[in-house]
Amino acid sequence: MDTTTNYLGLELRNPVIVGSCGLTSTVEGLLQAEEYGAGAVIVKSVFEEQIIYDIKRNTSFMAPTDNYGVSYEYIAQHVAEDSLEKHFSVIREAKKKMHIPIVGSINCYSFENWITYAKRFEEAGCDAMELNMAILPYETMMGCDDVDRLFSDIITSIKKFVSIPISVKVSSNFTNMAQFMQQLSWTSIGGITLFNKPLNIDIDIDNVKTVMAPKLSNPDDIFNTLRWVALLSKKVRCPLSASTGVFTADDVVKMLLAGASTVQVVSCLYKNGLSYLKELTSGLSDWMSKHGYNSVNEFRGMLAVGPSEESSLFFRSQFMKHFAEIQ
Repeated sequence: MDTTTNYLGLELRNPVIVGSCGLTSTVEGLLQAEEYGAGAVIVKSVFEEQIIYDIKRNTSFMAPTDNYGVSYEYIAQHVAEDSLEKHFSVIREAKKKMHIPIVGSINCYSFENWITYAKRFEEAGCDAMELNMAILPYETMMGCDDVDRLFSDIITSIKKFVSIPISVKVSSNFTNMAQFMQQLSWTSIGGITLFNKPLNIDIDIDNVKTVMAPKLSNPDDIFNTLRWVALLSKKVRCPLSASTGVFTADDVVKMLLAGASTVQVVSCLYKNGLSYLKELTSGLSDWMSKHGYNSVNEFRGMLAVGPSEESSLFFRSQFMKHFAEIQ
């Protein structure tokens, strides 16, 4: 049974990727992911905000000019380098022992650090780079064109400085998802991941304060991703990786039928352990055997929406009596 697939120009032994998370933050975690059958791993993201937090914590949150003077820049640079080195040392060590692709991941808000961090991940030995571009358009003065232009500028700039393949992990917060994803695929990126898991907030009404909502996905999250993978996979010029809501081997199959080249799993591994990768990959093989498919390419995209199709359940965004059976 041939479960191999190609993503970001890399050959993967199967389409199941361990997404960026705490499980991929150590050498041991990365090695276990390979042992249990992952096709590739994405190391835990470097968040520029975390680097800034580390700097503030190590300078006691004091005003830099008042307490450190001109030495503040040196201190900040030292703290940032120490924080980054923890990520890169994991990659360098894991790269010596692993055979599956290792993908770096970054999330920044300053333009120059997108480039700086990407270069450092390439130097550490990553086979590809995922840009976790979670940009929430909450500013009333920021139009959709501004957001689109920011994506394009960051990607174009990084492509000038790194040679490894680049993918972009996006949210579903776009005015015209289909049009922009198609345009994004024209920028010579290697792939697009649909979608990143947003940090949601909740309100604690007893203490009257905002708190973080549960961090993990749930099985119902699959449906929005499934819809957009099916709608976009035949309209973009690069492969898609499906993320958020993939919990079972059946979910893996669904995403492949919709046109995804790979799937990314995180929450199901937190709930079941990294060994659950075996169940996902064996379940995929069992389904293929049951339905007479010898390779993933034989059925990938069978249920994707073609460019000229005008009638599909994937277009429906509202309940109708015919589908909902509401009297």
